[in-house]
Amino acid sequence: MAKTVLIVDDDPTQRRLMQAVVEKSGMIAAHASSGEEAIEAITAGGRIDVVLLDLVMPGMGGMKALEEMRARAVQLPVIVLTASGSIDTVVKAMQAGAMDFLVKPASPERIAVCIKNALKVQELQGEVVRLQKTKSGALSFGDMIADAPCMRQVVRLGQRAAKSNIPVLILGESGVGKELIAQAIHGASARTGKPMITVNCGALPENLVESILFGHEKGSFTGATDKHLGKFREADGGTLFLDEVGELPPDMQVKLLRALQEGEIDPVGAKKAVKVDVRIISATNRDLAQEVKVGAFREDLFYRLNVFPIELPPLRERMEDLPALTSHFISRFNAQEGTQILGATAQTMALLKGFDWPGNVRQLENAIFRAVVLCEGNELTPEDFPHISGVSHDIVENAEDAPLVIESSAPSNETASPEPDLPIRIMTGEGHVRALEEIERDLIEFAIGTYAGQMSEIARRLGIGRSTLYRKVREHDLDVRGEKAAG
Repeated sequence: MAKTVLIVDDDPTQRRLMQAVVEKSGMIAAHASSGEEAIEAITAGGRIDVVLLDLVMPGMGGMKALEEMRARAVQLPVIVLTASGSIDTVVKAMQAGAMDFLVKPASPERIAVCIKNALKVQELQGEVVRLQKTKSGALSFGDMIADAPCMRQVVRLGQRAAKSNIPVLILGESGVGKELIAQAIHGASARTGKPMITVNCGALPENLVESILFGHEKGSFTGATDKHLGKFREADGGTLFLDEVGELPPDMQVKLLRALQEGEIDPVGAKKAVKVDVRIISATNRDLAQEVKVGAFREDLFYRLNVFPIELPPLRERMEDLPALTSHFISRFNAQEGTQILGATAQTMALLKGFDWPGNVRQLENAIFRAVVLCEGNELTPEDFPHISGVSHDIVENAEDAPLVIESSAPSNETASPEPDLPIRIMTGEGHVRALEEIERDLIEFAIGTYAGQMSEIARRLGIGRSTLYRKVREHDLDVRGEKAAG
């Protein structure tokens, strides 16, 4: 999703000049002719990423508009435009919350760099805030991307659950964001600010599960050289998130049930039980009801955990959130990797929306990360998602990576004559359309003959990557100038 820049200036000519710079940089320009219009546009709920704000305007001037934005807790990066460029003016604007300034008339290059720097700083600040909230346990439902109707229901249930200490069981496929929901419930509860401890039950060594969860005393078993509190006591006063709870071995299910029922734990080697005040949120991608039926999970523990179930939909059922998720991940990886990707093209978004994402949000996150690293421009293109689009970049770094030319079997002193410029036949003798696979084979074969086996040129003319071309040549078992395609 391309970034949107709000241009606030009472001079229509200045707005058009700024718009040309913004659009040339791959961003979207929005307009306001006064401070009042700017405040209305910002508070209307539309997407705005940066504000270019003229200081001198009739009615509400730029300085007053800037103060009004900050009074309303609007944290958008603001770049002020001034004709005077005096130190006093700039200092006042910075004190009021401006991020940068431009002296009119500014060069297009200076404007573009200023906007990109402002976006970069905003992304860095956003990543810092996200990490701080995650670390402090203050992440809330307002920090989530959940505008799809099915996700709004999830948020409503989560907000209800956060008002009490009721045990919550979060259900959903791998990668849907179960831990994020658990963090939001903790952050919206009275326990926010207290510890939230996460335990991946599927990753615990079977012989150490009890010690990790409930702790142990020094010398209680071989290798216990120090006292260990355990996850329950680490989470005392806060929340314990048991991820993949269905992976717990049967003997630990019994001990977990007792801890939940009695509100106390028995550390290994301890002489008496220890009281704990812990709110339990658990999650699983298994069908626990079915696990109970086959005897793989205790029925009494299941009912103890499944008091308030919340089921998260897979990404393929909440595609309304995909543009915002994509933009969020691009901003995050821009901050982490030092890149300046502005968004994704319309073709790319159509490609992402057409994919079913079996790995859900986690898979999308990893795909965006890879695309940001691959991207050679300022927008993500289908070529940056080769595992989805089948089209990849031709990356040439040295002679070994240079475009390959498959040699003709004809003697070197002969010049290959081009194939006649005939259309590819698309109809059968019976008047029906031929199969797409057959037409594709004929087209590739025709291109190979026309461009004398020069695979880079063929791929470019066909609009596909070289790797895709080689794969299709092998699939169709085509001759390349008299020889079978190399495997």
